[in-house]
Amino acid sequence: MKKPYIIIVEDEAAIAELVAINLRHSGFECDIACDSAQAQDMVFERMPDLVLLDWMLPTMSGFSLAKQWRSQAETKQLPIIMLTARAEEVDKVASLDAGVDDYMTKPFSTRELLARVRAVLRRRAPDVVVSGGTLTSGVISLDSLAHRVTAEGKEIKLAPTEFKLLTALLQQGDKVLKRETLQNMVWGHYSDIDERTVDVHIKRLREALTAVSAVAASQIETIRGMGYRLSKSAP
Repeated sequence: MKKPYIIIVEDEAAIAELVAINLRHSGFECDIACDSAQAQDMVFERMPDLVLLDWMLPTMSGFSLAKQWRSQAETKQLPIIMLTARAEEVDKVASLDAGVDDYMTKPFSTRELLARVRAVLRRRAPDVVVSGGTLTSGVISLDSLAHRVTAEGKEIKLAPTEFKLLTALLQQGDKVLKRETLQNMVWGHYSDIDERTVDVHIKRLREALTAVSAVAASQIETIRGMGYRLSKSAP
């Protein structure tokens, strides 16, 4: 089964490790960042499904980091739960207005945290079915564990880059992804490829899908002036 990937941004090692242990025992994959700079690097190296973000961090606060992520195209839709000792209503309101998805005050129940994590993930990816390591949208199914793609029950052979590209589109459901966002998700934030490379690999992905299923290929839509979207059904 595909494990949702979570980054815990927390400078108190004991708290971070406790949260990580509980997440792993509950079927999640997670990593720990001890400050905002490390969190930024980790997010752009591998886009997580959700971030648990402490407010009080060295150098840059979690609140400032959340606002920064919301202002960047590649992280604008990143699910964030704020974990903090700041319990004042004004802080909660400020965080929610800044774009975080949920807010929990310390000390907190790990059972409640896990329930909130699952609730945010359900809200943020309603169009993607995750089952047994498989992402499904429309006629397309991708098994990340077996590295296998099918459309209308027929197997499709994809090169590694096209496989990663399709995975990125499937993970984001019905959302429009800019070329820059896809570039960061597939090649990494610090890659030196240009956006034209994304177009070339989208073309190759469509060609591979078309060879087996024209319906599957038509699910990948070009949104003029914006980027690409994987629709649940052919237009």
